Amino acid sequence: MKVVLLAGGFGTRISEESQYKPKPMIEIGGKPILWHIMKEYLYYGFNEFIICAGYKQHVIKEWFADYFLHNSDITFDFTSGRNDMIIHDQHCEPWKVTVVDTGLHTMTGGRIKRIRKYVGDEPFMMTYGDGVCDVNISDLVAFHKKHGKIATLTSVILEQQKGVLSIGGDNAVKAFREKSQCDGAPINAGYMVLNPEIFDYIDGDDTVFEKEPLERLVQEGQLMSYSHRGFWQCMDTKREMDMLENLLSAGKAPWKKWED
Repeated sequence: MKVVLLAGGFGTRISEESQYKPKPMIEIGGKPILWHIMKEYLYYGFNEFIICAGYKQHVIKEWFADYFLHNSDITFDFTSGRNDMIIHDQHCEPWKVTVVDTGLHTMTGGRIKRIRKYVGDEPFMMTYGDGVCDVNISDLVAFHKKHGKIATLTSVILEQQKGVLSIGGDNAVKAFREKSQCDGAPINAGYMVLNPEIFDYIDGDDTVFEKEPLERLVQEGQLMSYSHRGFWQCMDTKREMDMLENLLSAGKAPWKKWED
C-alpha cells in the first residue's frame, strides 16, 4: 500500500524557517520532519511514498537526490583520469519515493487528485507532511479494511490551550485546574486510509480536501474515524518545532519507534 504525503503548502505560520524551504523539510533532530513521518510508516512495513510537492519543490527533490550519497561510504578514484566512484557501505532506508510537483497554489484536494496515476486503482494511505504521531498504522489499516467504507481518518483529542475554570451563577470562580485531554474535542490528525473511489469526490485544483470531499463522505456515511488516544503533534509554529526538538533531544519522542 502506497503512502501519499502532502508537502506543498507555504507554511506561513512558521515563516522564519519556511522562507528557505518547504515546511516538511524543516529539521528536527537533524532530519526533516518529512523523514520522521516516513520512518514511522517504514516501521510498520510501508516503504513506497508519493510526495505531493509544490512550494520550493526543488528542495525536496534535491534532498532525496543527495540522500544516498550522504548516507554511504564512498571512494572517489581520480587516479586513472576518470571519476570512478566505489560504493562500500550504504545506510539508506529501502524506500521508493516519487516526488510530484502538484502546483504552487493547488489546494489539498487538488494535490491528491494530481497524483492519481501514481497511486493506481488501489487503496492508499495519506497524511500531512508536518505532523508526527505514534498511532499503530497496522491497526489503522486493519480497521479500514474491516469497516469497508471509502475513507478512514485518525482522530485525536486536541487539548484546551488554557486552564479550566468552574464558574458559578454569581460569576465567582469555584474551581481552577490545568487543561487535560478530556476537555478537548476530536480533530482530524491525518493518517488516513483511502479507497481509490476518493478521487471521484475531488473536482480539481481548487478543491480543499477537508471541505467538500470529506463533508460529502460524511453525508453518505462513507467516512470513519480511528480514534487515537496517544501522541500527535503538528509543527505549525516555531514553538512547536522547538517542543518536538526537545522531545527528541531528551530521548522522549513518542513517534520514534525505530532504532538508530
